[in-house]
Amino acid sequence: MLDIFQYDFMVRALLAGVAVAVIAPLIGTFLVVKRYSLMADTLAHVSFAGVAIGLLLGINNPVIAAIIASVIAAVGIERLRGSRKIFGESVLAIFLSGSLAIAVILIGLAQGLNVNVLSYLFGSITTVAESDVLLIGGLAVLVLTTVAVLYKELFFISFDEELAKASGLRVKTLNALLLILAAVTVSLAARIVGVLLVGALMVIPVVSAMQFGRGFRDTMLMAVVLSLVSVVTGLVFSYYLDLASGGTIVVAALILFLLSLVAGKR
Repeated sequence: MLDIFQYDFMVRALLAGVAVAVIAPLIGTFLVVKRYSLMADTLAHVSFAGVAIGLLLGINNPVIAAIIASVIAAVGIERLRGSRKIFGESVLAIFLSGSLAIAVILIGLAQGLNVNVLSYLFGSITTVAESDVLLIGGLAVLVLTTVAVLYKELFFISFDEELAKASGLRVKTLNALLLILAAVTVSLAARIVGVLLVGALMVIPVVSAMQFGRGFRDTMLMAVVLSLVSVVTGLVFSYYLDLASGGTIVVAALILFLLSLVAGKR
């Protein structure tokens, strides 16, 4: 098994995967508690539109364009949701379907480019470059630092927005910040898991950890551990079986979820 570390692309994939495995369930825990689980999928589709824009403009690292697009969408989603003129689910549906339509059109315009779009859809360990590792690592540290500094505030708004507002917290700002962190996390995870499956990595480990009935902090830490196991296991199997990394990672997460259901009942 250790022979996989002889290849630079596999080492890069593991480093990037570990970083993603930590921050994805970290942000996912807040989203699940707020019942924002579909937000991850919506932002993933927006980030794919950003990737398409990056490819069309010839940007060396399309993930940067994905981050910009998803962050703008996150702010827009929160503003529309806060206006109460449109139901939250409707806002997500508009952004999800609209961004996917834009991505399809842009990919059609960029047909002349020699790009493997499937690597962004389903994840690919062979396409992780050194620049990706540096970008993912740097932004992962930023996400971790932000969560550590604002943990209590994010915890508060996740459980009860009205009480948080009555306590003097700037709920709208904190909600927007949480969605921006989710947007960054989704865009970073797309390289490893793929935009179609990144939502699963942010939600499944969290739901699995919840089966044990622990407190919020313990659930978050357990979700991170389950995510790490899923990512490392998925990457190893995808290497030896020549499969898409995103699919194997999510299948590993699903297996852990089924095991957590049995263990939680006991």
